[in-house]
Amino acid sequence: MKPTNNHGLKRVFRATGFSIKGLLAAWKNETAFRQEAILALLMLPIALIIDVSMAERILMMMTLMIVLIVELINSAIEAVVDRVGDEIHPLSGQAKDIASAAVFISLALCAITWAMILIPLI
Repeated sequence: MKPTNNHGLKRVFRATGFSIKGLLAAWKNETAFRQEAILALLMLPIALIIDVSMAERILMMMTLMIVLIVELINSAIEAVVDRVGDEIHPLSGQAKDIASAAVFISLALCAITWAMILIPLI
C-alpha cells in the first residue's frame, strides 16, 4: 500500500532507503553482483591513478557502473520470474536468458573500453 504523504524530502529519504535495501539484498543473495562489485572496487582506483584523459577516465568508471547496473536489473528480473512460479516455461527462460545477455554485453563493453584505453599505454 502506498503511503498517502509520500512527497518532498520524505519521498527522497524513503527511496534512498529502498535503494540501500536493494543493494544489500543483491550483495547478500547474488554471487555475480558481489564478484562484479569487488572487481569494480579493485578497478576503480586504477582508473583514477593511471595517466589518461578525463574523458577516458570517465569512460572507464562508467563502464564499471554499467556492469553493476545491468547486473542489478538482471537479478531483479530473475527474482520476479522465480516469484511467478516454479514451473518451467519457455518465456521464463527467455526472460532470464535475455537479461543474462544484457550482463554479458555490459561486461564486453567494459572489457573492450578498458583494453582500448590501456593497451596503447603499454
